[in-house]
Amino acid sequence: MNTAGSLRRQGPWLVLGLLVLAASALPLAWHYLVSYPRENWQVDLEVYREGARAIVTGFPLYDVRTVQPQFLPFTYPPFAAFTALPLLIAPFSVVGWIWTVLQCALLWWTVGIAFRLFLSRFGHRAGLAQGVLAAGGVWLLPVSDGVRFGQVNAVIVALCLWDVTRRSRVDGSWAGGSGVGVALAAAVKLTPGVFWLYWAVARRWKVLATSVGTAALVTIVSWFLLPPASATYWTDALLDPGRLGPNGGTSNQSLRGVLLRIGPPEGSLAFTAVNLLLVVAVLVAALPLARRFDRLGEPVAVVAVVGMAAYLISPVSWVHHMHWGVVVIGALLGDGRDLRRAAVAFVGAVLLWIRMPWWGANLLAGNEVPNAVARIVQNSYSWWAVLSLLALWLLVARKQQLPAEGSEPTSEGELSSARS
Repeated sequence: MNTAGSLRRQGPWLVLGLLVLAASALPLAWHYLVSYPRENWQVDLEVYREGARAIVTGFPLYDVRTVQPQFLPFTYPPFAAFTALPLLIAPFSVVGWIWTVLQCALLWWTVGIAFRLFLSRFGHRAGLAQGVLAAGGVWLLPVSDGVRFGQVNAVIVALCLWDVTRRSRVDGSWAGGSGVGVALAAAVKLTPGVFWLYWAVARRWKVLATSVGTAALVTIVSWFLLPPASATYWTDALLDPGRLGPNGGTSNQSLRGVLLRIGPPEGSLAFTAVNLLLVVAVLVAALPLARRFDRLGEPVAVVAVVGMAAYLISPVSWVHHMHWGVVVIGALLGDGRDLRRAAVAFVGAVLLWIRMPWWGANLLAGNEVPNAVARIVQNSYSWWAVLSLLALWLLVARKQQLPAEGSEPTSEGELSSARS
């Protein structure tokens, strides 16, 4: 195929798709970056920036707090503070806009990978379809909250998706990923380490060793550069989820967050036992499912499953951490020809668009419905994650035949019909 001719055909549609995304994202960005109260402006991005500033000034990293009224501490591994150093280059008001544009760009890229099979049906107009999907995706509550707070979830999800979906440029073969992207993501935010469990279960030993080794390397280098901060993080800050804020509030949609709202008292033996049982149950269900998708050659579905498992078992999973949901919707949709999968993907997107956790919190406060019903709505993102795993099993994994033992999986639409 003539590459130059292909680019000439695709280019205008790609530009149009980007313009659609920009037009959709601008009102959201304007609301949170222009109209929003200054005391709530990009509060999480400010945490990253202050962490980087602490490195430059020599201030103790885990004693740093953002300005009033938030007074938020730095809660990430020391390596994350090094990655935030570019945030010091420009004034904070400028950095907030740059970070928002970066989040939108990463969302566009994530949509392109997660919805690749569906987008391939549009031929040279795929760029427009990608822009339209991303334009809708920016209004999903987890994504819009990422813009609101200046969060890092778009980077984490994109790193893991890039890593796990990588294929050989020579023959299109897939070896489970490279391990490097997940390593960097896990060194910034620990939850992507669940991918290491997946690689172990799938027996992807080379990828696992590369990923663990890379994460260990950057962590050790960070320790040598910041020994007191590293000692504080790994022996104190890491073990204190309270540094992240009130863990029992509606925003925490992990299984532990649900237990804090409806379960036994925190710190009791019953609470610990139930929490551990739920974590084990999620891993027992999710890891074999991820391995099956590995055997089927469905890396997007692997990321969807592992992302949901990480969301559920993390001690704290805020609403905006459900950015993984973009990948889940893409994995469920597939090429869009299965109406049941398309319907479930659409319903899943609608449920992430509306503000269900906050509806539940309001229902609890208003006493308009039984508490049990209000709690179900309040904890809706945990339900969403659990039901998405079930849907991926029933609608995607169970319907496909595993390849013969020893054969190389291809899938992803048989590599988009052998690259057309």
